[in-house]
Formats: sequence, structure tokens, C-alpha cells
Amino acid sequence: MSPDIPTSFDFDYTAFDELGADQRWSTWLDVERGCRGPEPRPDWVVTEQAAVDTDLGILKTGKEADVFLIERAVPDDGDRAVVMAAKRYRTEDHRSFHRSTAYVEGRRTRRSRDARAMAKRTAYGRSVASGQWAWAEFEALTRLWSAGVPVPYPVQIDGTELLMELIDVDGEAAPRLAQTRPKRDLLASYFDQLRDGMAELARMGVAHGDLSPYNVLAQGERVVIIDLPQVVDLIGNPQGLDFLMRDCHNVCTWFAARGLDVDEHTLFDELLVQALGR
Repeated sequence: MSPDIPTSFDFDYTAFDELGADQRWSTWLDVERGCRGPEPRPDWVVTEQAAVDTDLGILKTGKEADVFLIERAVPDDGDRAVVMAAKRYRTEDHRSFHRSTAYVEGRRTRRSRDARAMAKRTAYGRSVASGQWAWAEFEALTRLWSAGVPVPYPVQIDGTELLMELIDVDGEAAPRLAQTRPKRDLLASYFDQLRDGMAELARMGVAHGDLSPYNVLAQGERVVIIDLPQVVDLIGNPQGLDFLMRDCHNVCTWFAARGLDVDEHTLFDELLVQALGR
């Protein structure tokens, strides 16, 4: 983690007479009901209309989006405050997600006007494309969280901004799996959890599409899968099984390099059975 990124989220909160440049009123009630996270919602989700969002700075940058820290709190009520991750997608003019065409094969755009604008690459079309990546991740998180897959809880989506649970360990952002050096028992547990998560995705007919130790967080003894905008339909996408095989390769290569006896082809066969048996 770079030095300019906050590492502790134990913030004091004071009431605001007026909002600062890095603050806004909570957008929870501004979005449609379908743009809010699934029920039953965790107790930590702040839904009060009087809540204020405070931008605490950037957590990490990525190819297609940047992740910021947002504190949502109710003035005069220090017990009603939570720090979340705000993933903000860039427009296509400012993205470097070059493989997007392969990921979206088999997906459909909801409105014909949007599809035409995206095809012509108008300014509106580029904006729609960015929003679609955000919406795809929100839908994937909603579906997977509801199915019990270890993913962050999706709080809400507003245009190209996706608010979600911040995965932390003792008040600090959880490390990526690639940054960890777990002992053998924990290493085996991590693999079993990932295999179970991948199997649940396969039963739902999808693959992560870009799974690697860099898209998995280690939260103590638990792993959490992140970065899901490119979730691939195993049947609708002609390259679906290729993406699934790549996920298996990336995962097994990392664990095998650390001494765990795992095989990507065995994992692929197990997941394929789950996908075909649904």
C-alpha cells in the first residue's frame, strides 16, 4: 500500500453546519430501489436521509476504474458511521481495459438507443458503456452475495459509481492474496474457499473471467473475490470456457508455486461438471 493511502479507518465524526468540498449528502435515497443492495441488508449499512458522505481519498487505481474511500455517517450519531469502497468507472476515453469486447460477447444492451450510441461511439455512447461496466459489477455482486459467494456487499450504484463493502482487517484494507505468504494449513483453506466460490459461479453459469491472486483479498482466514465487472456467461459467450480455463490456470499456478498440490485441469473438470449439472 502506497504511503498516501489511509491505512486506518477509525475516524472521529463531528456534526456539519455546512458541507465541505469533499462532502455530499448521502445519495442512498436518490437512487432507485433496484439500485440499492439486496436484502436482508447488513446492519452496518447506513440508510438515514440525514447521512453525509465524506471522500477520504483514493485507495487504489485500476485499468477501468479507481477505488476511493467514502465515509457515510449521520451527524451527532457516531455509532452510525461506516467507511465504504467507492469504485468509480472511467469513461472509455480514459480507460485501458482493452479486452472488453471479448468479455461482453453474449450480453445484451437494454435499450436500442443505447446500443446504437455505443456502436457509433458518441459521447453519450461512451458514457453508457462506462455505466454498463458499473451496472454489470453491481448485478454480479448482488447475485453472488445473495448466493453466499464471498464477495463484498454491494451497497448501491449511482451512474458510474458503485459503493460497496470495504474489506478490511483490524481497520486496515485487506491485502490482495498475491501479497500474502500464508502457512500451509491456511494456504490449503484459501484454495478450498476459492474452489468453492468458483464452483458456485459455475453452477450459476458464469466465470469470473479475470480471476487471479490480484483479484482476491485475504481477510484473516477468509478470502473475498473482487473485481467482477467482466463476469462471463459460460454458454452465451463463445469464449466462456476459455475464460474459465484461464481462471483455473491463474489460481492453480499461484497455489502450486507455494507448494500446494493442485492441478488446473482437475479444477477445470470439476467446475465444468458443476456448470453442466445446473
